[in-house]
Amino acid sequence: MIFTETKLKGCFIIEPKVILDERGYFMESFNEETFQKGIGQTVHFVQDNQSFSTKGVLRGLHYQTGEHAQAKLVRVLQGEVLDVAVDIRPNSKTFGQYEAIVLSSENQKQFFVPRGFAHGFLVLSETAVFFYKCDNFYNKESEGGIDFNDKTIGIDWQFPLENLIISEKDKVQPNLENAKKAW
Repeated sequence: MIFTETKLKGCFIIEPKVILDERGYFMESFNEETFQKGIGQTVHFVQDNQSFSTKGVLRGLHYQTGEHAQAKLVRVLQGEVLDVAVDIRPNSKTFGQYEAIVLSSENQKQFFVPRGFAHGFLVLSETAVFFYKCDNFYNKESEGGIDFNDKTIGIDWQFPLENLIISEKDKVQPNLENAKKAW
């Protein structure tokens, strides 16, 4: 696996070694020892989540706060998404900045989003199956969110905003300045 740290300290793009032959492909999608060595920290995942969405669905920007904060290792099993992490660590040099990466079943890339980041994704293909590991259990009271279109962050979603499909909850998220603090 190749681990590439992004401009946001702690966020990594992970490219697995894919072995192709006439039967299809094989890859090791996760190995705890390799993963921890690659990101330089110990992370123990306790929960896996999966979603199915159609083109134009935007889920995010979400995070968990305080002791319930979550690190996530995300990937796409079918289709293609634009995956986004926003640094919401209050003392970070990159606070309010984002990293966006296209994840797909074709490129097999994964994205590690550590604690202290808001996360979201937009489905670019007709449908997508999105899978992620979390290092902490979900806690409704610790849920936080940020407006996906916050002008201070300035995410380029690479998609016509008028064609987005967004949950009612995500339509009314506060901007970064007024969002629940990560810690």
